[in-house]
Amino acid sequence: MTSPDLVDSAAQAAASAERPGLLRQLSRNPSVVFGTVVLLVMVVLGLLAPALDTLDPAGIDPAWRNKRPGTEHTITLPSGQELEYVHRMGTDSLGRDLYSRVLYGARISLVVGLAVAVISIAVGLVIGLLAGYVRWLDGVAMRVMDGLMAIPGILLAIGLVSLWGAGLATVIIAIAVPEIPRVVRLVRSIVLSIREEPYVEAAISVGTPLVPILYRHVLPNTIAPLLVQGTYVCASAILVEAILSFLGVGIPPETPTWGNIMAEGRVLFQVFPHNILFPGVFLALTILAVNLLGDGLRDTLDPRMAKRF
Repeated sequence: MTSPDLVDSAAQAAASAERPGLLRQLSRNPSVVFGTVVLLVMVVLGLLAPALDTLDPAGIDPAWRNKRPGTEHTITLPSGQELEYVHRMGTDSLGRDLYSRVLYGARISLVVGLAVAVISIAVGLVIGLLAGYVRWLDGVAMRVMDGLMAIPGILLAIGLVSLWGAGLATVIIAIAVPEIPRVVRLVRSIVLSIREEPYVEAAISVGTPLVPILYRHVLPNTIAPLLVQGTYVCASAILVEAILSFLGVGIPPETPTWGNIMAEGRVLFQVFPHNILFPGVFLALTILAVNLLGDGLRDTLDPRMAKRF
C-alpha cells in the first residue's frame, strides 16, 4: 500500500515537472518585469532617501514657500557653511522641500501597502480555510463577512480612524479590515472545490486529522491565488491611504505621505500645480506597477493562461 507521504511527494514532483522554469516564465512576462522594476525603484528611493541629497521633510522655511521646480536656495548649515541647494520639485506653501517630502512619503505608502496585504491575507486565509472546510462555521463566518462587505471600504476606514485616532498603525488596521472579507471569499471558494477532490476524500477515509489535511492538501492550492490577490490588496491599500490622507483623516500632516502632500497643495493647484503633480505621478506609477505585477503573476501562475508565454 502506498503511504500518504509518498503520494504527496509524487504529486509535488509531478506538479514541478509540469511547470519547469517558473522564474524564467516570470522574467519573460513584460508586466511582471515592469512592475518589479518600478517597485524596486520606489523601494530604493524610500529606503535611501536620507542619502539622496534630501533635506528635512518637515523643515519649514516661509521665505521660500511655493517656489517652482529648479529654484536654487542658499542654505546655512549648523557649522556656518553656506550650501547651494536646488529644489528639484519646488517647495510647498510652508517652504518645505517637495523632493524630500515625496521621497520620504514613499516609505509610508509602501509600508501601508505591504502591511495591509500581509494582515488581510493572513487573517483571511485562516478564516477562509475554516469556513470552507468546517460546515457549521461556514454560515456564521460568511454572514459576518457579508456584513463587512455591505459597508463601503473607505467609509469603514474613515469610521475606524475617527474612533481610534490618526496614526500609522490605526490606518493600517482600518484599511485591512475591509479587505479581509474579499480574501476570505477567495480562499473559501478554493477550499470548497478542493475538498471534493479524490485525494482529500482518501485522506479523510484513512482518518487523517483536520490540521494535516488543511496543511498538506488544501493550503498549497491557495498560494498562487493569494499571491495575485495580495498584489491587488497592496495597490488598493496604497490608494486608500492616499485618499484618507487627502481627506485629512489618515496619517498626521507632519509625516509626509503622497496623500497629504497633495491635500496641502490642492488650494493653489492652478497657480502651483507641482505640489500635486509630482506626488500624483509617484502614486500613479506605484499603483500601476503593483497592478501590472498582479496581472503578470495571474497570467503566469494560472495554467489556463500560462500557455500564452
